[in-house]
Amino acid sequence: MSDRREAAASSALPGGMGALGVPTPKAPRMPRRRGQAWVAVAFLAPGMIGFVLFILTPLFGSAFISLFDWKLFGSPDFIGVDNYVKLFRDPTFYTVLGNTVIFAVVYTALNLFVALTISLWLNTRMKAAGAWRVVFFLPVITPMVANALVWRLLLSQDGLVNSMLATVGIDGPNWLSDSAWALPSVIAMSVWQSFGYNVIVLSAGLSAIPKELLEASRIDGTTAWQRLRFIILPLLSPSLFFCSTMTMIGAFQVFVQPLFLTQGGPGESTNTFVLYLYRNGFVFDRLGYASALAWILFVVVMLITALQFVGQRKWVNYE
Repeated sequence: MSDRREAAASSALPGGMGALGVPTPKAPRMPRRRGQAWVAVAFLAPGMIGFVLFILTPLFGSAFISLFDWKLFGSPDFIGVDNYVKLFRDPTFYTVLGNTVIFAVVYTALNLFVALTISLWLNTRMKAAGAWRVVFFLPVITPMVANALVWRLLLSQDGLVNSMLATVGIDGPNWLSDSAWALPSVIAMSVWQSFGYNVIVLSAGLSAIPKELLEASRIDGTTAWQRLRFIILPLLSPSLFFCSTMTMIGAFQVFVQPLFLTQGGPGESTNTFVLYLYRNGFVFDRLGYASALAWILFVVVMLITALQFVGQRKWVNYE
């Protein structure tokens, strides 16, 4: 009761005076944020406009085109989902999908293995490690078309690779014209082209591992394999997850390498999804069918990426 009387008495005093005559502090006024909101909109507008114009609009535009028999020149004819029905009845579709899956799995595994091995080597306090990183990264920034043409010369029947094999008495195969060697040749060129990017990412992840932890494990008598398995790989798992996800997404979009190395041959042995899509759209003049292929590729990449994100809960350590 006394507390209530004191509160009533204090509220009755003029000028917001407390029970002891001390002024009570007023609640601070919230600043107006309308101006800040407009500033945020101004900064976000260019990116959002670009996103709508160059991503959302083509995305929904391709979905619209996939419902038509659409020629590059001429009036389109609405056919509904016939392009998708035709696609799943096309045996070539399953061939190129299989080629792309094989390429993506083998390419991603080899890319990560080579990049991780070189990153561990560069992290052994070797001299000129920075210069070596530049050397390994150079193929990433050189034009892919130029690299593919150089590899085409190297792997030709009378190229440098077969000439070097001949010096040791080995009759090299026709790498790009033999269906058994064509896809492995494309994979080898692709790994050489792009593993340098993952070397940079994994090297950054390795440099973030506390050196004290590795020194303590050495004092405890662990072997190099034990340190790699139980310390380095768990702490490097976020970087490995990023590299595996981005490499897999890029692998499903492979186009330049099979186009310039083998032109999809021999037969359909190196014909990949994007190359098949390109030919249907701009060689065979079937834009509707090519748009349907693009949407199937979009769904496949989204599903594989989603599976990777679900699976990373079991092996990626963010602590």
